[in-house]
Amino acid sequence: MKSLKTLCCLLMIMCMTVNAENYPYRDDALWLTVPDHADWLYKTGEKVKMEVGFFLYGIPRDVEVAYEIGPDMMPATEKGKVMLKNGRAVISMGTMTRPGFLDMRLKAELNGKQYAHHVKVGFSPEQLKPYTKNPSDFDAFWQRTIEEARKTPISVSTERVEKYETDETECHLVKLQTDKNHWIYAYVTKPRKAGRYPVVLCPPGAGIKTIKEPMRALYYAKNGFIRMEMEIHGLHPELSTETFKDISNAFSGENGYLQNGLDNRDNYYMRHVYAACVRAVDYLTSLPEWDGKNVAVQGGSQGGALAIITAGLDPRVTCCVANHPALSDMAGYLDGRAGGYPHFNKQNGMLTAEKVATLAYYDVVNFARRVKCPVYMTWGYNDNTCPPTTSYIVWNIITAQKESLITPINEHWTSNATNYGQMEWIKAHLK
Repeated sequence: MKSLKTLCCLLMIMCMTVNAENYPYRDDALWLTVPDHADWLYKTGEKVKMEVGFFLYGIPRDVEVAYEIGPDMMPATEKGKVMLKNGRAVISMGTMTRPGFLDMRLKAELNGKQYAHHVKVGFSPEQLKPYTKNPSDFDAFWQRTIEEARKTPISVSTERVEKYETDETECHLVKLQTDKNHWIYAYVTKPRKAGRYPVVLCPPGAGIKTIKEPMRALYYAKNGFIRMEMEIHGLHPELSTETFKDISNAFSGENGYLQNGLDNRDNYYMRHVYAACVRAVDYLTSLPEWDGKNVAVQGGSQGGALAIITAGLDPRVTCCVANHPALSDMAGYLDGRAGGYPHFNKQNGMLTAEKVATLAYYDVVNFARRVKCPVYMTWGYNDNTCPPTTSYIVWNIITAQKESLITPINEHWTSNATNYGQMEWIKAHLK
């Protein structure tokens, strides 16, 4: 089909322009999935035809493909097999009668090796609404939480980190006391040139691990920003990999902390984390180099969630960038559809009435309701970590000025170009 040939040509051009590497990166096999709607979106009740192609070493292969079709993150409702001819076939995916996403999971075996892929399409996703309720005392709860945290003055210790510095930028490792019992570490990178600059808070993705190397986003400081890359567990980023692993195991896994204290909203682990993000803004706005006007928050996954949460809690935030936010409509599985990371439906006893009541105070959707500043969001449809169902729910509920970059083929990642573009978007929204 013409659409498949066109896409092949585009992919070849991409391969030649991105460091002469293959797409996907250094993979012998390539799946191509081309829906009959170019934007991968349909109205509820519309039927989908998906063109499937499989290539090995760039050569189309005639191979049997087994497929399963089911709602986003849910069990399959249909199974079948199809034989590719000249490396391609068309599969009827059916439709959905309620807003959401349909996922087709593909498997093939060739020369004794198995290959897998999947593709999601959306049905009226602009109509998706959260399952999570808005507690009547939500604002009072968080006002009290932040007031309690601020009773402890911020205590700061800093040290230069020359390995993350350049002729244009300098970097400090900062330890901040954020409340009576907790602290965080953060790398703060800023221009060497004297001046006053906007600040950018970058909360971390999920896990108990070191802070990502600040050099990966050095272009913020080179473009006149003070950027803070923070962690949330009070762990020095220079600890060994083995130590981080031991601490993760003590929490019953890398993300076990997201279950800790969930039976009681006052004891949930993330309570001090959300407050710490506001205290980080307290610190950044106290810097003499701050321009006195601009506070941006930016992150992906759990970091995207914390960016929206901070924007919802702190009116000083002037713009917010979030990639595929986690912690979004986490109880959505109780509505018979995909819910947000960390997917508590997979663990027995995690979606009880008591825990769901606690989650409502911590779910991104209830902070998204309260965001007043401009928001930029990006997400991919093929994401199985933070599914498109929940990203759309967050997007739909935001009433502030907003812009989006939707990348249907993406799973749980963003490109370097997208990340740099977010910095440019922040720069364009400075006051």
